[in-house]
Amino acid sequence: MKTETIAIHAGNKKDESSKAVIQPIILSTTFERGIDGDFPGGHIYSRSSNPNRESLENVLAKLEGGADAASFSSGNAAGMSVFQSLAPGTHVIAPDDMYHGLRNQLKNLFADILTFDFIDVNNTTILQQHIKPETGLIWVETPSNPLLKITDIKKIVAIAKPKGIKVACDNTFATPICQQPITLGADLVMHSATKYFGGHSDLMGGALITAEKNEWWAKIRQVQEMGGAIPSPTDCYMLARSIKTLPYRVKGHVHNAQLLAEFLEKHPGVEKVMYPGLPSHPQYAIAKEQMLAFGGMLSFIVRGDEEHTRTVINKLQLFTRATSLGGVESLVEHRATVEGPDTKTPRNLLRVSVGLEHIDDLVADLDQALS
Repeated sequence: MKTETIAIHAGNKKDESSKAVIQPIILSTTFERGIDGDFPGGHIYSRSSNPNRESLENVLAKLEGGADAASFSSGNAAGMSVFQSLAPGTHVIAPDDMYHGLRNQLKNLFADILTFDFIDVNNTTILQQHIKPETGLIWVETPSNPLLKITDIKKIVAIAKPKGIKVACDNTFATPICQQPITLGADLVMHSATKYFGGHSDLMGGALITAEKNEWWAKIRQVQEMGGAIPSPTDCYMLARSIKTLPYRVKGHVHNAQLLAEFLEKHPGVEKVMYPGLPSHPQYAIAKEQMLAFGGMLSFIVRGDEEHTRTVINKLQLFTRATSLGGVESLVEHRATVEGPDTKTPRNLLRVSVGLEHIDDLVADLDQALS
């Protein structure tokens, strides 16, 4: 099936008792056992599994072309479950501009359990220099947050696989509509489902999708069940419902982001635009080869200092000043203040989650703020 069809049908089960076309929300935390002690409905306890979560995980796996999926209460919970699945002493290589939430997990929660290096994973010489006998995971994030760097997934896999090193990819910015890392050789894909999967800024969730049901995946599933950081049945239902429109929403986000990036690149008040769909992007050729579309996120550097940048962001009227991304409404954020004192983000950078408003209105709003 094509992506649009998968999004609509793979996350839904018709209710056999009522013949309802849309799967109901099953709020029960526990499920009745059969006379012989088994579980005829396939579920024991809602922390372990739930019909709504089962449907959500089915559509997530199929969208990414994976063998299985596990859903979590947040993107951070999904990422943390990966780190928890690694044996103590495992060495992790991660990008130097890794999403700050997961970077801080490694630095603050796993400092005495795992070892790690934050490097420019795009530089294959530096990458190979940092590989150790105990290296077990290379984490990539492409496009990256908030600098929109593109990592050549195939190149990372070619280095990692002969050494038995797993490759995990944070695909949140791209979504499976724009990029499918498993088809490029990645072992694991991670999403903050709060973002484009949810798409309406009203629920939280996370997801992991595996290329194979192997020993590592069994460990991740164990962390999911025993740790219990799972989404509620209602959140699973809402995510599965939102995913039905994901392919069409993302097409709109991509369309607006491309036009907005082209406008900003020509604006005298802008020093630099970071969007993989621009030929001026340093990794444009890689993005064009490995991405199906260039995504709905962009960042730009305002021509001026931090004070002027704050003036610009405060003049915007349609772009809401808020964190997060992937909703139908456009958001803008002064990213450096969110990431803390060790941020590598320029102080005059604004990150934009391009929404589904009419592009002419978005252009006009940015134009008046920058002028």
